[in-house]
Amino acid sequence: MTRAAIIAPVRTPVGQFGKSLRDIPVETLGAAVVHALLDRSGIDPAAIDDVVFAQSYASSETPCVGRWIALEAGLPVQVAGMQLDRRCGGGLQAIATAAMMVQTGAADVVIAGGVESMSNIEYYSTDMRWGRRSGNATLYDRLERGRLRSQPESRFGRISGMIETAENVARRYSIRREEADAFAARSHARAAAAWDRGAFADEIVPLTIPQRKSDPLLFAHDEGVRPDTTPHSLAALPPLIPGGVTTAGNASQQNDAAAACLVVAEDKLDEYGLEPMAFLEGWTAVGCEPSEMGLGPVPAVERLFKRTGRSWADIDLVELNEAFAAQALGVLRGWDWDEQDKLNVNGSGISLGHPVGATGARIMTTLLHELHRRGGGRGLETMCVGGGQGVAALFEVV
Repeated sequence: MTRAAIIAPVRTPVGQFGKSLRDIPVETLGAAVVHALLDRSGIDPAAIDDVVFAQSYASSETPCVGRWIALEAGLPVQVAGMQLDRRCGGGLQAIATAAMMVQTGAADVVIAGGVESMSNIEYYSTDMRWGRRSGNATLYDRLERGRLRSQPESRFGRISGMIETAENVARRYSIRREEADAFAARSHARAAAAWDRGAFADEIVPLTIPQRKSDPLLFAHDEGVRPDTTPHSLAALPPLIPGGVTTAGNASQQNDAAAACLVVAEDKLDEYGLEPMAFLEGWTAVGCEPSEMGLGPVPAVERLFKRTGRSWADIDLVELNEAFAAQALGVLRGWDWDEQDKLNVNGSGISLGHPVGATGARIMTTLLHELHRRGGGRGLETMCVGGGQGVAALFEVV
């Protein structure tokens, strides 16, 4: 079976919730990375078979976001598009799905990635379709409701949201508040250092944001990185659940961003004149208890290593999404692995942000560019998924 090559992975800078990218819709974010892919790869747009994008908070304002982005980016109308959702793992799933398409001969060239504008997630009602004779109508915040409704309450009981799952992991592994704050501070320090040394320059697609009464703003830097973060400053924040270890400072952010790459069948590279950055070696998805969803990467990586014959000794860099510091620390203990010089070397969800549907593609983009700077190697990407899943993938940078 032909290998799936990864070409020209790119991402937008990550915007904070309600800030610089608040007025930018998902189709604009997605089209920006598609334009960059076309420019960097030189691929003929007519050669693209499909566009696969993840979005976790889909909206009827932009239905079937992959097709919408394809059209918004000016691709030929013959280019198909689709949308998928594996929550936090959606961006990685889009890449894996595209890889299966090219490996099975269903397509030769696919654009794959993810997009999310958490700033634009809407409120909705479930009791207005047929009207109400009297009484009040309820508006749900889709952002919060999606976390509460991530599993069937009839089977698993009520789980108040993702914060509760992080606290469950903290209790299981006796993770202290000081450990979580130190982990979060390190994430910000590494992200700030990466920006200072230009580590993100090759992967970033700057955005031009119109302003009402001034010149357009060039948005070219991740907005949530706080270089002055220390364990001491984080210690002043109150826990989100009384008596817990998770705070707004040691949890991932809510964000807006897009990321994408070309996924191409290896035997078509010469035909299209494309140079691969990496190959997808394998991937997996597993389920776990929703109440401890943060531990999903533990069985996911175990299964991935079993299927690929790899082990920790084969891995040069690891990207573990930081949904919560307590969750990430729990995963490290579940793995019985903690090589800090290989883990999230440029920061992750706590510092760079977690634009849910885009995160998997953003992480891959950062991982592959870092390995490329180091002369190649093998990278492991993994993350937990709300509702109780874990996803993981191995990439080899050539």
